[in-house]
Amino acid sequence: MTAGPAPREPLWRAFERRPGRTFAAIAVLFAVAYGSSLVLLPKPDGRIVLGDAMHEYVQLRSFVFDRDLQFRNDYVRMYGLHSADEVPWVYEDTATGHVRNLMPIGPALLWTPAYLLVCAALWLFDALGGAYPLDGYGRLYQASAGFSGIAAAALGAWFSYRAAARVVEDRIAFWATLAVWLSSSAVYYSVVSPTYSHAASMFAVGVFWWAWVSTLPRQDTARYLAVGSLVGVAALMRWQDAVLLVVPATELCWRWRDGAAAFVARSAAVSAGAIAAFAPQAIVWTVLYGRPFAIPQGPDFMRWGTPALWSVIFSDNHGLVTWTPIVALALAGFVPLVRRAPLIGVAAVTFFVASWYVNACVADWWAGEAFGARRFVSCVPVFVLGLSALLQIATAPAAIARGLTVAFTAYTLLLLIQYQTFMHGLRQLAPYPRGFFDLWLARFRVPFDVLAWWLHR
Repeated sequence: MTAGPAPREPLWRAFERRPGRTFAAIAVLFAVAYGSSLVLLPKPDGRIVLGDAMHEYVQLRSFVFDRDLQFRNDYVRMYGLHSADEVPWVYEDTATGHVRNLMPIGPALLWTPAYLLVCAALWLFDALGGAYPLDGYGRLYQASAGFSGIAAAALGAWFSYRAAARVVEDRIAFWATLAVWLSSSAVYYSVVSPTYSHAASMFAVGVFWWAWVSTLPRQDTARYLAVGSLVGVAALMRWQDAVLLVVPATELCWRWRDGAAAFVARSAAVSAGAIAAFAPQAIVWTVLYGRPFAIPQGPDFMRWGTPALWSVIFSDNHGLVTWTPIVALALAGFVPLVRRAPLIGVAAVTFFVASWYVNACVADWWAGEAFGARRFVSCVPVFVLGLSALLQIATAPAAIARGLTVAFTAYTLLLLIQYQTFMHGLRQLAPYPRGFFDLWLARFRVPFDVLAWWLHR
């Protein structure tokens, strides 16, 4: 008898066998969605880089085109200003005669390769007879930052997966990564607002956790120097990520039996690496403010003595768990993580607690306008570790992981649709996610209301 055709492999199994391709495919899907939105839903003023990302973009544009850190002309052009009354601080000088800049230099450095590639392509286009303004402000220039952010977020997810795969089964780590990435605030800053520094932070912190977990058996000074350097790089992306120093600090304390000499040498290596990697930011601050370390937002930005510890997690005003409940499972997973990999688990908990405290101390702990607790995107790698450990102890871990990923991703996608519908002005169709019904239940109704509105226009 002739054998029948072999049964087709389930799609989910193909995803598990090719995790790299899956992450890349998601990145491409996000890039297509983002690029389409730039064409179909352009902003009235034509800008792509908005909000906090503006401060990072002007650093890149000014350095490449003006060869300086004088941002006034950049802000005036990007904001379309006509008088000092519109945005007064743009016309106020710092002690060194510069305009203040509220954001880190790291994202600008991360965007540089794509930005320079666009510069070269447009220069060639003009040389061949085209007519595109070679001034660094155009939409193609700005779009390079967005696509760089998408790539950074996808790579951050990949490195988070690789770190977790050192602790649990590959397929469990894979689904846990997808669940956290696509069901937390990270998804919004991977596809809707990838120019914000959160995508860059997710990348840098993901690389750190992968490198640190992968090299734990090594105890040479060079490793600690590299670990410190990765802390410095992460702090360049978002200053709060300097709390990553608690991870090597935890390891140093964990290995106290190695002796005082080893402790001092390793501590010095971590410190030297972090300081050297953070030097670009210190240089920028020195130019702008006359000192290597600063809080550009002012001394009242951080309220170290009155942290909003409860609210930043449980408030309906962008609370971490209330907006993205997948995180509750990830936090619960810290318990089995500590049992399964004690040093990694303790370091992950310590990093999360430090991040929690810092985020709770910010004057606007709700992070202004945001999709959830956006300042916790840097915790994605440890959320992946926690969720992976929790899923690993389940009775049928792979099946539960797949189902959980689909369910929570769909639940968060509905909230994203509701949020974006509101933010685009259709407030009669989508309420702002605040309060029990509007945050937890309205998302199920909004797509139908939007469809009915569209059909009856």
